[in-house]
Amino acid sequence: MKYYSTNNSQYTVDLKTAVLKSLPPDNGLYMPETIASLDKSFVNGLENHSFPEIALRVAQNMLSDDIKDENLTNIITNAINFDAPLIKLSEDIFTLELWHGPSLAFKDFGARFMAELMSYLVKDDNKQLSILVATSGDTGGAVAAGFFNIPNIDVTILYPKGKVSPLQELQLTTWGGNIKAIEVNGTFDDCQALVKSAFLDEEINKRHNLSSANSINIARLIPQSFYYFEGYKQLSDKSKPVVFSIPSGNFGNLTAGLFAKRMGLPIRRFLASTNRNNIVPHYLATSSYEPRQSVQTISNAMDVGKPSNFSRMMDLYHNDWSAIHKDIEGFYYDDEETKFAIKYISKTFDYVADPHGAIGFLSAHQYLQDSQNHQAIFLETAHPAKFLPVMEPILGDIDIPSSLSDLRSKEKAAVSMSKDFKDFKDLLLNS
Repeated sequence: MKYYSTNNSQYTVDLKTAVLKSLPPDNGLYMPETIASLDKSFVNGLENHSFPEIALRVAQNMLSDDIKDENLTNIITNAINFDAPLIKLSEDIFTLELWHGPSLAFKDFGARFMAELMSYLVKDDNKQLSILVATSGDTGGAVAAGFFNIPNIDVTILYPKGKVSPLQELQLTTWGGNIKAIEVNGTFDDCQALVKSAFLDEEINKRHNLSSANSINIARLIPQSFYYFEGYKQLSDKSKPVVFSIPSGNFGNLTAGLFAKRMGLPIRRFLASTNRNNIVPHYLATSSYEPRQSVQTISNAMDVGKPSNFSRMMDLYHNDWSAIHKDIEGFYYDDEETKFAIKYISKTFDYVADPHGAIGFLSAHQYLQDSQNHQAIFLETAHPAKFLPVMEPILGDIDIPSSLSDLRSKEKAAVSMSKDFKDFKDLLLNS
């Protein structure tokens, strides 16, 4: 299969180039030329398949032209080896827990798959691959865990100073080896801009063989489509229409859901759920796209003012606002509403939702007020213990998995840097 740039559909590359180069030279994003429908018998019989079997079938639908089934099976086996359980809160609201991987966040699906795929793609190359990744919280930890000690690959993670939780910061700054962390005096948008600028800089690209593990890389979205099938599979009643509420920052997660819908998964609607950084909900309500500087909130992974994957969403719908509005509805909430939701979910359902999942719940709950014959699944994207400064004032003590509590004995190691691209360029050229 070929992959084209969202800025120029005539510019196409093969899978290896799309994955390893990450960005087209015109600063667009790569998209697959086709997203084929899966057999209806497979979609209707999902309950007969394990999660790895579903992941393999979806991956084959996207990648079988480029990767032999034997190799793709190995990639899936090594990457998708943890669960995504669907938890019932009420008769019509469910949550899909996506934090059962090593870094306790949904990014583990994409990061581990990418690590295995990239390792396969570079196995015969005689040069080092340098991955640049910007994180607003969870991406960095997942990428560090997925790529740690992978041969011939080094990783540089950029994160905004003071804008990730303490445990999130330790998850991406305590690895050493082939993992380097850079603390940027700016926002996530600044970090993302530095990464994109590096990909377009000729001098840096002569020195380094660059790739990205952000959702700007198409290889992140393919595995994220897997768990939409897995979540739908676990519904006991499939007679009622299903909507997915997706806490969203860079909107890669929602774009992956759109891929799943294009492959035939019967999702009635997507709820684009976010915080005060409501660029996409504003677009969906008004047809006006107005990116702006991000603002800091307690749901930090969604603090994005210029979501990269918006261009992919628009490409899927040929820039037709009426078409995209038909499939996606936008919702946004402030910090006080998010705190209320965390407390409400705990009291009503005896369930602890993180600050991102709580926003997903609010959207689902609001949507169902006017669509009472539907059922909603909201994505619980990270373990609540990753956000103790937010969670504990609301609910008191939170159970902390050992994989997180053990981090407290480790030393942070990060390079401090301004948001000036010249400083980042100098760092890369001298490393």
